[in-house]
Amino acid sequence: MDDGPTATLRLDDDGALTLGVENKGRTVLEPGAVGITTDEGELTSGLELLDRNDRTFGEKYTTTVGKERERTVRMAESRFTFENGDGRRLALTVRAADDGVAYRYELPDEAGDGVTVTGESSAFQVPDSSKAWLLPYTPNYEAAHIESTAADAKSGEYGYPTLFRGDGADGAGHGDYTLLSESDVDGRYDASRLTHEVGSGGYDVELADDSVSSPGPLNTPWRTVITGDLATVTESTLVDDLAPASRIEDTSWIRPGKVAWSWMDGGQDTQRDLKRQKEYVDYAAEHGWEYALVDEGWKDVDWVPELIEYADERGVKIMLWMHYSDLDTADERKANLDRMTEWGVAGMKIDFMDSDSQARFRWYDEILQDTADRKLTVNFHGSTIPHGIQRTWPHVMSMEAVHGAEQLDVTAANLSTLPYTRNVVGSMDFTPMGFQTGDRPVTDAGELALSVVFESGFQNFAGAPEEYAERPELEHFLSEVPTVWDETKLLAGEPGKETTVARRDGERWFLGSVTSGDGRTQQVSTDFLGEGSWTIDVVTDGPDGLVRKSHDVEAGDTLEVTTPENGGFVAIAQPA
Repeated sequence: MDDGPTATLRLDDDGALTLGVENKGRTVLEPGAVGITTDEGELTSGLELLDRNDRTFGEKYTTTVGKERERTVRMAESRFTFENGDGRRLALTVRAADDGVAYRYELPDEAGDGVTVTGESSAFQVPDSSKAWLLPYTPNYEAAHIESTAADAKSGEYGYPTLFRGDGADGAGHGDYTLLSESDVDGRYDASRLTHEVGSGGYDVELADDSVSSPGPLNTPWRTVITGDLATVTESTLVDDLAPASRIEDTSWIRPGKVAWSWMDGGQDTQRDLKRQKEYVDYAAEHGWEYALVDEGWKDVDWVPELIEYADERGVKIMLWMHYSDLDTADERKANLDRMTEWGVAGMKIDFMDSDSQARFRWYDEILQDTADRKLTVNFHGSTIPHGIQRTWPHVMSMEAVHGAEQLDVTAANLSTLPYTRNVVGSMDFTPMGFQTGDRPVTDAGELALSVVFESGFQNFAGAPEEYAERPELEHFLSEVPTVWDETKLLAGEPGKETTVARRDGERWFLGSVTSGDGRTQQVSTDFLGEGSWTIDVVTDGPDGLVRKSHDVEAGDTLEVTTPENGGFVAIAQPA
């Protein structure tokens, strides 16, 4: 667009395509290969341009979860049609928005017997010296990010999203950052990953399957390049913007919220303990939390309907965990999901999909339709990352796909990397607040800040009620903080070192900041506030626990907050 990045598509003398990206005249991606191979031949060279169509378009849509409920999309689009020497055709659609560019392939079904893709030659050519935050690939995306440069990273496979920082960028978030991912992945295709050879800034797209098949014409997923300064990347909704519109007409039944989650307070033993589960329901009811989640272990007991009735009497809804293998056939889905509906379960936590194959994405298509038909909300664990799924299926409240709190080896640097990587592309179920584990990487205030810094339609808070009770300021804040937002602003940050975020719900702004490393005094700008006087209640670490202090400010004032090593703070700002 006018103020955003530009993509340049080139057709060389051999009829091969490359695509590069610039932002304000600076190279973001050097020319990288573009092309695709089917079982009928390669569409990677010998191409001739037949046609080009350009347009600009805009749309508005709403979401049930995310960084902002109301979305406005404005993009420029160019669609190119090519033909190779054998007469086979390929269309390539390229889109550009203020926060990035994307492209996808379109393959006609010329013979009428379907399309089979055997691979892509798609590649992202990152400048060699760019700083990189990379995710070693696993099918559940639960590895921790590693820091390197684009060229020096070890040879291997890396999962989306991957973040790069150009040479001209700085630690204050200025300059060019680039996040690579994909959008609109479903059962017509599969997900991909990036392969890399040390010594080069090249990152090639590799499909999860040896081949994928479509019964008719095929539009592939979008290869997405989110780019701009760090705030632009962090606040981007490009992956959702490229995804298909909602397939659920009436979303009034979909209810995000806070969840009392007991797994990290005794594992399966706690899940089998009715008395303890009722204590979690009681805590949720007393503090205005919408849900309690019973995890693995509940199938060994017979009291689940009793718990659901108990919770319903107190205004709390019950969610239940279920293994993918209990839902992987149509008969199993009907039997188990019908039972959930009969019991009055509000939603499902579905776990251990552990695959990016086309077959698994066809299963996602089926389970999403089946749960939507029964008005069951969904939280996926052991899953792929969001690829715009929360726009298309707005009853998906969150997905794991993160090196989360269950791992117990998360570092403060990990926490300050996720807002710029995984959480950019959709809700992230990190499961914070597990104080009873005694093994957390940040202070109490830093942990509390994750309720704002990390976006998730379901916030599965992992603390035991007794731990919350020992922290009254934390209890107060968690009772106030929502899980869905009208607006999101990155105030300050640097991957691996610090994140300070402001998120608006109605007239109130919630601030969260988490840091890695030495203590510091932060100068927090309040330029994001509207005109007039504001009261900001700030919660920080004190000598004997969390403390709250009130400040009266005018929009544009600087708020000074001191945090200890691996610390943080939270705040609520509202008109005075």
